[in-house]
Amino acid sequence: VSTEDAEVLAEKESLSFLETSALEAFNVEKAFQTILLDIYQIISKKALAAQEAANSTGLPQGTTINVANLSGTVTKKACCSN
Repeated sequence: VSTEDAEVLAEKESLSFLETSALEAFNVEKAFQTILLDIYQIISKKALAAQEAANSTGLPQGTTINVANLSGTVTKKACCSN
């Protein structure tokens, strides 16, 4: 496949294109870095969108309720009789 045909197909399909050669070690590291950066950006966008969705749900924020005995003393009652 010619480089030109591969570039056209990649652009048409919204794919990344980078010519590499494992034999000559040409652009191999750059290809991995490009893919990792693309994955990082996609995951970051999804995480940000999820965070924004969670913040915009309109649900009330939680509050702490103290259920301790206000007098500070605890009275225990028998629960069962024999």
